[in-house]
Amino acid sequence: MEKSNIKIIGGKYRGKKLYMGDKEVTRSTKNILKESVFNTLQWEVPDSTWVEMFSGVGSIGLEAISRGAKKAYFLEKDPEAARVLKKNIDSMDPEKCEIILGDSFETVWDVIEKLKRDKDRAFFYFDPPFAIREGYEDIYEKVQHLIKQLPKNNVEKVLIEHQSDYDFPEELGLYKKIKTRKFGKSSVTYYE
Repeated sequence: MEKSNIKIIGGKYRGKKLYMGDKEVTRSTKNILKESVFNTLQWEVPDSTWVEMFSGVGSIGLEAISRGAKKAYFLEKDPEAARVLKKNIDSMDPEKCEIILGDSFETVWDVIEKLKRDKDRAFFYFDPPFAIREGYEDIYEKVQHLIKQLPKNNVEKVLIEHQSDYDFPEELGLYKKIKTRKFGKSSVTYYE
């Protein structure tokens, strides 16, 4: 039985429930956090491109699509999570969405190539597994290393959803921290 407790909160598909799947491999983005992100970026979302790293069920990329984004790439390595993600995409706007199965740290370069080819810029949303999960102790260091390598010509903004007790540095390569918003145990840090 697939449970659903997350919804699209704005735009064309507002109120639409997303499937969560029945595995505990994904942690859904809190509605209050998601609402804050999209209130902050509301004027930038129409006709934008999104790259949702470690996408799980796709709640961020699909929220962007609902609010007028032209394209969303979903990077996910867990086949079960990708199956649930595909179900969510198929119930909304599959032409605007692309799932890339594999390790996000590797598959992101395929997306960068597409962005370069299309002379496009994207919002990169990182929602890695929390560092408290076994095997993910160095995840935030790996995320920082990757962000430093992202080509500025193809990046609109970088957003990282992370544990509130972790502080990201003021600068990551060419990217400067704009702000961090806290929501209990989760926070979002913005770079541009």
